[in-house]
Amino acid sequence: MQAFGNVATAPERKVAKVSGKGYYEFRMCESQRGKDDAPTWYTVRIMKDEDPSLLKGDFVKVTGKLKADFYLSREGKPTGTLLIIAFEATKIVKQMSATEVEEPLPA
Repeated sequence: MQAFGNVATAPERKVAKVSGKGYYEFRMCESQRGKDDAPTWYTVRIMKDEDPSLLKGDFVKVTGKLKADFYLSREGKPTGTLLIIAFEATKIVKQMSATEVEEPLPA
């Protein structure tokens, strides 16, 4: 699957308990153009031990496998999240139109 959205938390390096391999994880908010009263939230897990160089607020394209991840909350209640096991998380840079590019001020 592919999802487009904004990085909501800075990517954090974690280590798998079983394999001992490093990976990065962050939260992402996917929303539609304009006002979206019900955005979709994902936990994105990049299964590479290399810094994805993403910052909170970056607009990204994430490609991977969607899973439902269920666990017990801190209060002991069952809860879950949508988890993307990602093999790609790429920052998308907005292209500026010619009218948006600032002209240098005359000296």
